[in-house]
Amino acid sequence: MTTEDAPPSEAPDGDPVWTFRGYQMRPAEFNTAMVHYYRAEIQRSNTWRLRLDNTTNWAVVAAGAAISFVLADPSHHYGLILLDTLLVTLFVWIEARRYRYYELWSHRVRLMETDFFAAMLVPPFAPSPDWAESLAESLLQPDFPISMWEAFGRRYRRNYLWIFLVLLAAWMLKSFLHPLPAASWAEFMQRSAIGPIPGWVMLTIGFSYNAALLALGLVTAGLSQSTGEVLPKWGEFPLLSSLWRSMEVPEGVAQAPRAAARSGRKRQQLLALIISSKPREIADRVHADMRRGVTALHGMGMYAQQEREVLMVAVTTTELAHLKALVRAADPNAFIIVSPAQEILGRGFQALE
Repeated sequence: MTTEDAPPSEAPDGDPVWTFRGYQMRPAEFNTAMVHYYRAEIQRSNTWRLRLDNTTNWAVVAAGAAISFVLADPSHHYGLILLDTLLVTLFVWIEARRYRYYELWSHRVRLMETDFFAAMLVPPFAPSPDWAESLAESLLQPDFPISMWEAFGRRYRRNYLWIFLVLLAAWMLKSFLHPLPAASWAEFMQRSAIGPIPGWVMLTIGFSYNAALLALGLVTAGLSQSTGEVLPKWGEFPLLSSLWRSMEVPEGVAQAPRAAARSGRKRQQLLALIISSKPREIADRVHADMRRGVTALHGMGMYAQQEREVLMVAVTTTELAHLKALVRAADPNAFIIVSPAQEILGRGFQALE
């Protein structure tokens, strides 16, 4: 028996061969590829982590320079602190955008750690059933695992809350102390004015602006889309986390426990309807090559008055191209309808319970 004649389940030397969608390799080769890919994703996430730190450094330096410049000379107006507050807000927005990219790479790293490497250490000593599909979908159709608002709130709570508080305190301190300590509230209000804008208006705008940022940081604290960073087990604010979960899951429906490291995002699921004159051949190919179940529904074409078997197949977005290739090979004249499915429960998808 030659190498080409060897059965796909064994290599000539008796070692098992990894077979996946037409590719065959030994487990050692597959594991080596996964290790190299894991190292690449670690390097990429570290690079974006450094970019996050750079943005924070810019904000700290800008805030420190503005405060030092204003407080060092009584003749300088506190308006520079207000401009620096807007500049730091821009830094938060830039950092939130970078944080979304960081979360994308970290999401893939955590997916491999929780569903591939960790699965080697505990029973049943096998990867999670959907880890390959989830990772392939992230590679083929990259999508941010965290919204812009959650990223903004996360970075604000972690770093920028304290920068904004220091800027606000410096603004109040400048208005009160320079050029001499204010003798009355009226004098303090007069110093807080900028040109024709009264002092009470400026104070209202300043406190409202910081209150709005604080509210955004607190409201988004209950969201838990991201998985790249190490988060507290019950969230930063357990009460807000419980509120968000109650809004996502209908009341009265039991919530299955979810690992803190796993992402709550659900892979895109599709339902394909195949109309063909060769249903048996197509079904056999889907069973053999894709390991997917096929259900035949009896139908009739009303134009030609011909009876047809309509095949129904549930697939994920990464399997759709494979399904099309199998149908095309069996019957080039087949008709395929693909529609998104809200939820698919059962073997090969989400657990029914």
